[in-house]
Amino acid sequence: MITIIQLIGGFVLLLFGAEYLVRGAVALARRLNVSPMIIGMTIVAYGTTAPELVVSLQAAVDGLPGISVGNVVGSNICNILLILGLSAVIFPIVVQPTSLIRDATMCMGAALVFTGLALSGTIERWQGALMIAMLAAFSIYAFMQERRRGKANDAGDLAEELAEEFIEPTKPVWLSVLSIVGGVAAVVAGAKLLVTAAVDTARVLGVAEEVIGLTIVAVGTSLPELATAVVAAIRRHSEVAVGNILGAGIYNLFAIMGLVAVVAPIPVPTQIVAFDLWVMVAVTALLLTLLLWRNGLSRPVGAMFLAGFVAYTALQYYGVEKIF
Repeated sequence: MITIIQLIGGFVLLLFGAEYLVRGAVALARRLNVSPMIIGMTIVAYGTTAPELVVSLQAAVDGLPGISVGNVVGSNICNILLILGLSAVIFPIVVQPTSLIRDATMCMGAALVFTGLALSGTIERWQGALMIAMLAAFSIYAFMQERRRGKANDAGDLAEELAEEFIEPTKPVWLSVLSIVGGVAAVVAGAKLLVTAAVDTARVLGVAEEVIGLTIVAVGTSLPELATAVVAAIRRHSEVAVGNILGAGIYNLFAIMGLVAVVAPIPVPTQIVAFDLWVMVAVTALLLTLLLWRNGLSRPVGAMFLAGFVAYTALQYYGVEKIF
């Protein structure tokens, strides 16, 4: 009973902590006259991945690589199959492929690079630093490209639409700062509760820690992306939902795993190397194929994605662990 309360409490703190962190940061940035483009590309994009970052760092510090790596890999799979699948069922996703080519290419590249590095069984410090450097280079390139695009196109861009999802009436500076501090504190506390509960749950169910990381923890830390994507789908902002997921996929692998590896080399569990990394690569490739060549995701495809997530989760508990 205590474990269930810790699990639920951890999820609640992560969800509301990330929400208040992002909203406080957006409000403060607006007070400082930061452009919506910068807000969307940095504060919103990084803020919604805060739960994954803190949980993976906490798990790594506690010597739980299965939860640390499983959380990130599982989150990427969850983001595509569950979150975009649900978004497409709510309202079919229609995109302009040309507006997604840059982020789609980087998302696929991040999945392939991380998989290649993980095949050795350990992500070393220098590899973590390499991933952070690649993300920094991409961020600078994306910022410069969006800036040029903004000058040429007054209709706005994806980053600005993403920022609009978090716009509220102007707050006093002290209230924005309080929201940021409170959000960070809630995310950290939620991560500690969640990691502890995840370990206890794995012991009770008799499964490996990476299974819990790939499923329960991954879904829990993806709640901010789920909330953003569902709101965007309801408002018919298809490209916001897709852009948020593509950005999260890049940040999860390069920023989170990069930072964790720099803190301490991360052993990658055998199951994740042999199975889950390839599932991540496969669903990423499938998503990008549908977005770039089919211009989006229909309701039947969304339902197929949801069914795929259910099958993947069931396999984690009833099949994969027995094999590996």
